[in-house]
Formats: sequence, structure tokens, C-alpha cells
Amino acid sequence: MHLQGQPFSEFFSFQIQQSSDSTEFCEICLSPFPRSLMTGLECGHRFCGDCWTEYLSVKVMSEGECFSISCPAHKCKILVDDASAMALIKDSKVRSKYQCLITQSFVECNRLLKWCPAPDCNRAVKVQYVNFKPVKCTCGRRFCYKCSKTWHAPILCEYMRKWAKTVAEDLSISLWIRINTKNCPKCYVAIEKNGGCNHMTCRICQHHFCWICSVNWFDHGYNTRCNRYVEAEEVNQEPDTPMPNLNTFHRTRFIYHFNFLEQERNLMMDVQNKCQRLPMSWTEVFTLQAVMTKAVNVLRQTRETLMYSYVFAYFVEKSNQKTIFEFNLQGIENTTDSLSHYLKMHIVNAEVDVIIRKVQNRTQYCDQFCRVLLDHVNEGYDKGWWTHLETA
Repeated sequence: MHLQGQPFSEFFSFQIQQSSDSTEFCEICLSPFPRSLMTGLECGHRFCGDCWTEYLSVKVMSEGECFSISCPAHKCKILVDDASAMALIKDSKVRSKYQCLITQSFVECNRLLKWCPAPDCNRAVKVQYVNFKPVKCTCGRRFCYKCSKTWHAPILCEYMRKWAKTVAEDLSISLWIRINTKNCPKCYVAIEKNGGCNHMTCRICQHHFCWICSVNWFDHGYNTRCNRYVEAEEVNQEPDTPMPNLNTFHRTRFIYHFNFLEQERNLMMDVQNKCQRLPMSWTEVFTLQAVMTKAVNVLRQTRETLMYSYVFAYFVEKSNQKTIFEFNLQGIENTTDSLSHYLKMHIVNAEVDVIIRKVQNRTQYCDQFCRVLLDHVNEGYDKGWWTHLETA
């Protein structure tokens, strides 16, 4: 590694001292060696090649050091420069680890470089300036440059950290059951929701109801009530009817979309396999796969936006602008469930053109609705519309 075109050995004025005269003792193993086989730094402490190799191997492989390796002599503070270390290390594995540590330290000390957080990815991403924005590694991982977490717009990093502490305990089997199963409000049989919109039909009694609030669907329809937290005074209800807690409501909606992200993890492969099994020409299969691939990518990004939008709604105080935000959120929610439904449904050859048209329309709607919602949030940040609750 070099600094301004010069090796570290020149920067620290280090020199490896070697001589070919007579014999001297290694200061570690105390064995005699020809002076030509002894090596030291400018401090004058000299050691044999085997002791240097063992010392540097322990420092690199066991302690993970590279820039702070000092001379092996007791209390000597002279540092081993990278050129000397590379000359003294003989084992290829140790040399490789040493070079990796140098690169890692360089990236971690540079504000414009960030390691990709994807598992098994050893790439770094470079930006022009540090900001709250998404970056995408060449491996395909999209993340927040500021905190290195999965991109979480519209919620800011500091509130995302608070939310993580709030919701971590609920990512458990008991909450999964509470979110994904409910009793039919008419016959009370347990029902599991594994896709589609919030319009549910009980297979036992054929009762139609809303998945979120359990109201009869024919009295309910696609309104905005269920995708925002409703305070008690806004609802005509029986006096003893319990209202959902603000904390529970947003956590439930967050984990609802989190679960669907996990369920849809293999959706891309499933869609491509369905396309390849259809009795169509190669060109038709290619066209269908392109449409479906784009739709799956948009669906995943939309799910993430929905998930983090409920975190945003959890921390932001009630206002007219928040009402507009929740209205936009409702539009995304309905279209996302519809797109998910068409991507998962069975495709027959006669319906391909219809499926393509519907998937394309909903893909476009999801993309546009997300842009509108995020643009509205960003405008609110610029104009000071949002007041965050420090302790929600």
C-alpha cells in the first residue's frame, strides 16, 4: 500500500538493516546466526528470519493487525512498515491475509468507501459524498450508505435503529401466528393468509370480511381506514370494544410485509420456471420472462417501501400531510397485493397476453405510487412538515 505515491517504509523512514559480517544472536530465540540472516528495523533490534515469520504470522492471523505491528523487542514502539512485512512474511496465506487487512483498513478509514453488507461479498462501494441514499453493489445488494442496512426509505437511520429495538422481540413464532392467522368473525374457524389482498372469504361459512379489521367486506370495500392507525374517537364502536394499540398496529403491519418478503424470496425462480414450461416460442418465453422479472424486482422494492412506511407512520405525529401520506400508502398496498396475486397464479397458454398486460399495468402502478409517496416524504423533510415522536 502506498501513500501519495510513496511506500510506507519511506513515509516512516524505516529501513531493514542487514549485514554479512561474522555472527550475532537473535534477540528472541537467542540462537547464533550469520549477520546476513539477521534482520531489523531502524531501532537496531535484530531477529532471525524464523522468529520474524512466527511473530508476524501471530500478529496477522491471530490478532488481525497490519498497521500497528511494532518491533518484537520489549517496549519498542517502532512500527513494521508494509514493505518490510511483505518481505519478511514467507507463508502465502499470511501474505494474503495481511494484504486483505490493509485493504480493509483503507476502506474503513475512508468516508467515501463502504463495504457491501451482503454475505460472502468482498466488494466496496464508492460514493461522491456521504448522504442518506441507496447504493447498489455489483453483486446486486441495495443498501443505505449511511448505516449499511437494507435501504429503508422513507424512515431515517436514527429512527430505524430505535424501531429495530422496538420490534426485535416480536419477530417470533407467536407474533407470526398472530399476524398470519385469524379467526373468521362469523364461525370463528382459524384462517391463514398466504397472499393476495385483504378481502378474505371463509371456506367454511363463505363469510366475506377484511383481514385487518374483520369488518364485513360488503360494508367495508377498499377504503383507507385499515392501512392507517385509527384513534378511538374516529370510530363508531361499542364502548367496551378494545382498539388496537398504536405500537401493535404498526409493528403488525411491518412484520406482515416482512413475512411476505421472506415468502417471496424464491418468487423469481418460480416465475421463470413457469414461463419455461409454457408451450411457446423462445421469443415469447423471453418476452414473458422479461416482464415477470421486472415485476418481481418492483414487487420486492415496493414491499420494502411499504414495510418501512409503517415505521415512518409510527414515528411521525398526526397532521394533514400524514393523512396524505396514508392515502398514498393505501394505493400502494392494494396494487402490491394485486401484483403479488398475478405473479403467483397459474399461467395457461391462452391467458398469457392477458397476464402480461395486467402484470405490466400493476408493475407500473407500483413503481409510480412508490415514487409519489417517497417524493412526498422527501418534500416534507425539505419543508419541515414532519415532526417525529422521540418516544413513540
